[in-house]
Amino acid sequence: MNRTTHRHEGELVVFLIGMTINRWWRIDQWLPTALAMPRMLRELAADPESGMLGYRLTLEGAKPTVIQYWDSVEKLYAYASDRDALHRPAWSAFNRRARKAPGVVGVWHETFHVERAESVYADTPEMGLAAATESIPVARRGDGARERLAVGRTAAS
Repeated sequence: MNRTTHRHEGELVVFLIGMTINRWWRIDQWLPTALAMPRMLRELAADPESGMLGYRLTLEGAKPTVIQYWDSVEKLYAYASDRDALHRPAWSAFNRRARKAPGVVGVWHETFHVERAESVYADTPEMGLAAATESIPVARRGDGARERLAVGRTAAS
């Protein structure tokens, strides 16, 4: 069995962001929101200095959710408020649409500043935190979950 884990030194932030489509027939309202996220992800991925380490898209029921890994809270917030980046105009446009058609589409986010992180991937392709940071053999961080979690913040020993 091929077992790997992640290695990352330094700050780690996990940012979840998603949308809920409350009225499917109002495509004019929710489609622009849905299309804005891939553009922002491409912008962030193209800029190694942005602070976004990686991301993955999931579906929770019919609700799209993006899990993002960042190397600092400051860089996450800097991107969110950067007037020259795609987020600010997308957020302003969402708010304009929401005022005209309240309740059609919702957005949400959660931010986690992670002190320590543990992961294991058994016979799976590189994904999640290991894809966003570095994938290493489990033995280099410890065979058990408790052992891997005890290895300092998010750093390998």
